[in-house]
Amino acid sequence: MRINGVDYAVQMTGHGEPLVLLHGFTGSSKSWGPHVPLFSVSYTVVTIDLLGHGRTTSPADPARYEITRAAADLHALLRACGVDAPHLLGYSMGGRLALCYALQHPVRSLLLESASPGLVSEQERAARRESDERLAARIEQDGIPAFVDTWEKLPLFVTQAALPEDVRARQRQQRQANNPTGLANSLRGMGTGAQPSFWGRLSLLDAPALLLVGALDEKFTAIAQTMAGKMRSARLAVISGAGHAPHLEQPTSFRDEVLRFVRDIGRRRLP
Repeated sequence: MRINGVDYAVQMTGHGEPLVLLHGFTGSSKSWGPHVPLFSVSYTVVTIDLLGHGRTTSPADPARYEITRAAADLHALLRACGVDAPHLLGYSMGGRLALCYALQHPVRSLLLESASPGLVSEQERAARRESDERLAARIEQDGIPAFVDTWEKLPLFVTQAALPEDVRARQRQQRQANNPTGLANSLRGMGTGAQPSFWGRLSLLDAPALLLVGALDEKFTAIAQTMAGKMRSARLAVISGAGHAPHLEQPTSFRDEVLRFVRDIGRRRLP
């Protein structure tokens, strides 16, 4: 599907209210593979390869990846799919995009998995931009396989070492299928350092929200707790035995939390 000059890979499965799934950095729509068949029993599931990931175009201009432009793409894409005010679920980078989208457009509900409103100070953002630029340059210079070797060793993902070998192999294959230009420019244009802080706008969100985190991910658990205190209607779900990626590390518990929340929203009267 061509949106604002970019060819997006999009898939719609199932029937019912729309549930849109946004993957994280280095991921793709395949990241949600085990969940789609079960979600699609009751919902129209929309999975998207985000800008610079999977089969979606990887523009050469880093500015094209800016999160507000990515949110504008998402809005145009959903309108083209006939989707209005979806249940919007995003993981990590996809969660930051989902939050940006929900601050501009109506959503039925907002589900954020291991996501952040960004860095508070310009000093923090500048330091992160420098770090992301170094990483982007390494991706371009050394290629995807070497980058994935380094990426998977980050402390953030240490809990994933306990996953079954076949699960880790699928995850690695998904990461390695990405385009180096896409990943490098995603860091430059849509990384946490490039993103404006949304902390001061959390109280503006009207939609009910579910904040999903893994109990073993202390950093993002603390972020989610702080977020919940600033939002009008937020529920915090801390998933035992999971780190940064509950959907991957504890898929059944993750799925149960998502479906319980979305079904509860569905039982409420529409505005």
